[in-house]
Amino acid sequence: MSTPVIISLGSNDKGAWPDISALLGAAVNDLESAGLGDVRRSRWWRSAAWPDPADPPFLNGVVQGAWVGTTAELMTTLSGIEARFGRERSAKNAPRTLDLDLIDFGGQVLDSPDLTLPHPRAVDRLFVMGPLAEVDPDWRDPVSGRTVIELVETARVGRDAVPVDR
Repeated sequence: MSTPVIISLGSNDKGAWPDISALLGAAVNDLESAGLGDVRRSRWWRSAAWPDPADPPFLNGVVQGAWVGTTAELMTTLSGIEARFGRERSAKNAPRTLDLDLIDFGGQVLDSPDLTLPHPRAVDRLFVMGPLAEVDPDWRDPVSGRTVIELVETARVGRDAVPVDR
């Protein structure tokens, strides 16, 4: 049995790729190759880096899909994909080639030392809620019950985020 999942993608360092859009597209392909099924992808959204807008701007997006496996297996898969794309965890919020965050796992609410679901800061980030509204406008935050449309209006981080053409 599969579980509906929502994963955010972001990058502000193209690494060896021609551009960040190509990098993120390749990451979506890797997610599918790793077993994420029924994938729906948002447009990419551009925003200033946060918290330091002097860093290169970000492209972000969201994929919604179906996962057969546990949250631990998915988190291991996400970490492996990040590593293959050259993700280095140096300083917090430093520029990065790929950031994959598990936003929602079947509406599960979890607060453990290893994982918090839904992602604890996603609802306050326009560069996550905006793309999520594109792929699942009926999504509700499992904690507050608020709709993604409401959360788009109240998100405080990344208010400059705007969609870019595919």
